[in-house]
Amino acid sequence: MGSTSKVCSVILRVWELVCSAVVLGLTARFVNLVIRAGGSNDARIVYTLTLASISTLYSILFMPPLMYNFLAFAADFILFVMWLVAFCLLVTRVGTRMCDADWYYNYWGWYWGGGYGWTYGGACSNWRAILAFSFMASISFLLSSILGAIVVTKYYRGNKTAKPG
Repeated sequence: MGSTSKVCSVILRVWELVCSAVVLGLTARFVNLVIRAGGSNDARIVYTLTLASISTLYSILFMPPLMYNFLAFAADFILFVMWLVAFCLLVTRVGTRMCDADWYYNYWGWYWGGGYGWTYGGACSNWRAILAFSFMASISFLLSSILGAIVVTKYYRGNKTAKPG
């Protein structure tokens, strides 16, 4: 486990933390608006909020450059798949129309606009930020998984060829 892999691991963990915190903050704000308006939450938003919470905690716990962090490459891969699912669920909700979609206008825009059917405060940019940071989080977890698998493989190959005593 060289210093390059440690530095790369910490950089990836920091980026995972940033991505998940941005998604967590934006989706939590939206859920707060929905609850205050007395509406019901979309399951895709709740899934993304839960995943962002788990990922934020995971990134903080596995940030120190220790060997056990690299051993968690399977968990990184699972989080990659979960983030990819979240991204796909959110994208398929609006389709190719993005901020012109009916769901966006009648649900996302409705609550961001205070229940008046119009949006304010950059609701479309918030939606796009959630999509972008969800995708970037998935890629960073994939890269962490690949890095962990490489480090663990090199470590075990090196210990297998070493002679005892």
